[in-house]
Amino acid sequence: MCHVLGVKSNNYYSYQKRKSSKPDDLTHQEMIELIKDIAKFSDNTYGARRIKKVLNTLNYPVSRSKTAKLMTEANVWVRYKKKYKVTTNSEHNKAVYKNELKQNFTVAAPDQAWVGDITYVWTSEGWLYLCVVIDLYSRKVVGWSMGSRMKAQLVCDALTMAIWQRQPKAGLIVHSDQGVQYASHQYRRLLKSNGFIGSMSKKGCCWDNAVAESFFGSLKQERVHWRNYETRYEAQQDVLNYISMWYNSHRLHSYLDYESPNKFELLNKELKMVA
Repeated sequence: MCHVLGVKSNNYYSYQKRKSSKPDDLTHQEMIELIKDIAKFSDNTYGARRIKKVLNTLNYPVSRSKTAKLMTEANVWVRYKKKYKVTTNSEHNKAVYKNELKQNFTVAAPDQAWVGDITYVWTSEGWLYLCVVIDLYSRKVVGWSMGSRMKAQLVCDALTMAIWQRQPKAGLIVHSDQGVQYASHQYRRLLKSNGFIGSMSKKGCCWDNAVAESFFGSLKQERVHWRNYETRYEAQQDVLNYISMWYNSHRLHSYLDYESPNKFELLNKELKMVA
């Protein structure tokens, strides 16, 4: 046949090899469609690692490299990182706590150590400031507050919300940077009245509060930097949606072996009940 058609036999066999390397079977097409759905569900925030985890969970045993190839074939793209600035104002004369955490971000149970921090979101009305409190056990955001001013009340409201939701016992370590809000009398009284242990990063060392910085990086990369907020209320609602409906509930966290914070806490609670 090659002789009749004037085709070199090695070209024919090369074509057959290339053709067999791209199977047009049902499973292949199913994975392509699933990858498109996963990308849409995650708002294009999932890379090859997380999409591979979802496919494996759905009984499609693919590797990370295979997933990356399928993503290219499915024309799926991932949001890239943009830089953001730190908002900490540690130029003050107020008393600070010593670093009790010492970059030990692994804890064995819920509500043993929390971290808090502040970031900002730009809107056409001006800045919206966001304060969060994160439980190191599950990386869950357990408290938050937002406002137009970066005052002590902002961090106190976030911590009060976390206390109301979690009801932690005395002895809980609450870590932050040396920002003036966290050094305020109002914040220190809140820690003392609940029997909490205050902890602060070394001045200028972002690694001491890396978990909170990482959360803000995800929030900015996956949501905020891709929006144009007309009002603070609009930004508030979008950030609230990200925290409660996406990050805590569904986003696969690499530290948690690609489980969401809510599911991680639920699974470990069930395991303890069985034990």
